[in-house]
Amino acid sequence: QVQLVESGGGLVQPGGSLRLSCAASEITFKNYVMRWYRQAPGKERELVAGIGSSSGSTNYADSVKGRFTISRDNAKNTVTLQMNDLKPEDTAVYYCNAYWVLIRRNYWGQGTQVTVSS
Repeated sequence: QVQLVESGGGLVQPGGSLRLSCAASEITFKNYVMRWYRQAPGKERELVAGIGSSSGSTNYADSVKGRFTISRDNAKNTVTLQMNDLKPEDTAVYYCNAYWVLIRRNYWGQGTQVTVSS
């Protein structure tokens, strides 16, 4: 059974850092575009960052450019999101997503809470 398991969320003060990780199992990880989404209370889920399956090209929401970095390790089936200079508006549940473009297969993790507050 396919699983995406996020970890690394928590409570951090403004200006602090967190590193989220997502471990994938039972998928051919290298075939999947990996993305991080987030959803704040009362808001729609939004794309935060993505990384290509083969090229490793990355893209970011304007709101996190220069602060967040996405990376992947195809040998370990993991994707990480390094979040620096966190702001209260980054508070949300963060979700890992795996998408295989060729066959349009899509998987989600269960989410991890990130709270930025003093």
